[in-house]
Amino acid sequence: MRRVLGVAAFTLLSALTLVARGAVEATSRNVSQAGLEPLAEPRPDMPKVALGRRLFFETRLSGDGTLSCASCHSLDHGGAEPRVTSLGIGGVAGPINSPTVLNSSLNFAQFWDGRAADLREQARGPVTNPIEMGTSFDRVVATLTADASYAADFSAQYADGITEANIVDAIAVYEAALITPGRFDDFLRGDQTALSADERAGYELFIGLGCASCHRGRNLGGTMYQRLGVVREYFGRNLGRLVTEADNGRFNVTHNESDRHRFKVPTLRNIELTAPYFHDGSKATLGEAVLAMGSYQLGRDFDTEQVRLVVAFLGALTGRLPTFARMPDKVSLTPEHK
Repeated sequence: MRRVLGVAAFTLLSALTLVARGAVEATSRNVSQAGLEPLAEPRPDMPKVALGRRLFFETRLSGDGTLSCASCHSLDHGGAEPRVTSLGIGGVAGPINSPTVLNSSLNFAQFWDGRAADLREQARGPVTNPIEMGTSFDRVVATLTADASYAADFSAQYADGITEANIVDAIAVYEAALITPGRFDDFLRGDQTALSADERAGYELFIGLGCASCHRGRNLGGTMYQRLGVVREYFGRNLGRLVTEADNGRFNVTHNESDRHRFKVPTLRNIELTAPYFHDGSKATLGEAVLAMGSYQLGRDFDTEQVRLVVAFLGALTGRLPTFARMPDKVSLTPEHK
């Protein structure tokens, strides 16, 4: 009797092992097909990160002293903003929705139209843009130089002290450190319990429906440009508003007609936190965004259950904000001011 039970137990164990192995292999195939890789915990140069963090939250980088980088890239809103389009100096409404700054160092270019090659170029642009922060770097350098704590902090990190190049470099170093690994990265490393059953089902749909053809790589996006409206026209008569210059996307940079309405594919990491969605902020909820992407990009009309499961998976892409991301109570980096 014990021998029979032993054989049965062994058979059951073997079957469970094969099922588990099959699940791991299926996951591995999906990961390979999507070109996905898990994120690693950031290990940044902390003194320079701390200086960049201070600058990121510094309102004196704007012409009227009211705006900082964090005004449009809120850490409480997934590194994006809870508005349709950005508000610049004097409350002027900008033309486009600010993308998240979290994990932005993983993008192959910056801004929706890719006009900045890296984070340094990206950090430089808004400061002098007349409808964003509306100032000049000469003025910013003079203002920060007059602050003894900034002078000391820059001298500790840069031999030539406070310069335009060093300001944007420090901001870029801070932004590059805003990497947010989470449960999905644990899943990619083989932990099948990291996602719920609905999240795993949503992930399978995400792969099977074709979403990963554009949202791929470590950042689940940020690796290519794609036309908004691949299968069905987005900027047609049903848009509900006039087409703007911002809607031209990559065309504004290259002036090639083939680039009209092409945008950098955004990251999906932390996406549940960053509503509203798309470059025009036109979709208020993640469910609406999923439906729209299915229609315009894939030519598919997702049903309610498909939307629910894909949204569940997207929720699993919310990661952990580094502990050093937020400003501490003390702003100076020098020992006497800590």
